[in-house]
Amino acid sequence: MAGMGKRMRPHTLTTPKPLIPIAGKPMVQRIVEDIIKVCDEKVDEIAFVIGRFGKEAENNLLAIAESLGAKGCICYQDEPLGTAHAIMCAKECLTGKVLVAFADTLFKADFKMDSSQEGIIWVQKVEDPKPFGVVKLDDNNIITDFVEKPQEFISDLAIIGIYYFKDGGYLRNELQYLLDNDIREKGEYQLTNALENMKAKGIKFTPGKVTEWLDCGNKDATVYTNQRILEFNKNKIRNTNFISQNSSVIEPCFIGKNVRLISSAIGPYASIGDNCVIENSIVKNSIIQTNSKIINAELSNSMIGNFSEFTGKSNDASISDYSTVR
Repeated sequence: MAGMGKRMRPHTLTTPKPLIPIAGKPMVQRIVEDIIKVCDEKVDEIAFVIGRFGKEAENNLLAIAESLGAKGCICYQDEPLGTAHAIMCAKECLTGKVLVAFADTLFKADFKMDSSQEGIIWVQKVEDPKPFGVVKLDDNNIITDFVEKPQEFISDLAIIGIYYFKDGGYLRNELQYLLDNDIREKGEYQLTNALENMKAKGIKFTPGKVTEWLDCGNKDATVYTNQRILEFNKNKIRNTNFISQNSSVIEPCFIGKNVRLISSAIGPYASIGDNCVIENSIVKNSIIQTNSKIINAELSNSMIGNFSEFTGKSNDASISDYSTVR
């Protein structure tokens, strides 16, 4: 999760993308919780590979790990040298059974993974596989090929960015081989090259499949993911710590602590952060972060940062922290 989140600007100018809230929780917290739910054994350690996000962000990440009963570890990737390089920034943690996940991949799954497998690569069927890495399977449901962004149809099973390895030390050695021999593609060290080498040496990778795969790559995708997460959790989110005056809430929504709703309609699919004030407004299918004011507004498909103020009508607002739009 060390990237700069350029496609999510202006929000990532002040908040690392993995810490942007989705239905009231940081994106990375939801990813980790989802992974832990599918694990068939206890997770002992969570390593976060980050850029220089600052001490407050690092402490938030360590607190997420602790809340889930795991030891947290902060690792730095100071240069964007590819997925294999990023994983090797946490090489001290690559022992025993290891799961690797990229930070903008949320998913819905109703299964427990089988950690006795040598390796699992999670995939999802997509209509257009050209923008993705894909896998090919044989008749025994074993992965035979990894193909990056195929321009001709090879497979519609896209790799979603979650991987399981029974032997983390084996993975570490294969990644180290790429770095030691400067094996790159388009200037970067790629995990798929290590996977190919492991497969050639006899490691069997099987596909893991999810019910739904959700992307947080840009503002529109993140707002849609917020909608789907609210839908998944509509019976689990309790909105009880806000003040409502002549207002209505159309579920599912997330409403944080000390929120004041005055003559407004909220929802469906709105996430409102702590300490916000919404007055004489309609807010639906949007993410409003903390300590912001929405006055005399109509908002949908929008993201508003922390400590911001918005007045007006928009189906596509995207403003950062400490901003004012009137």
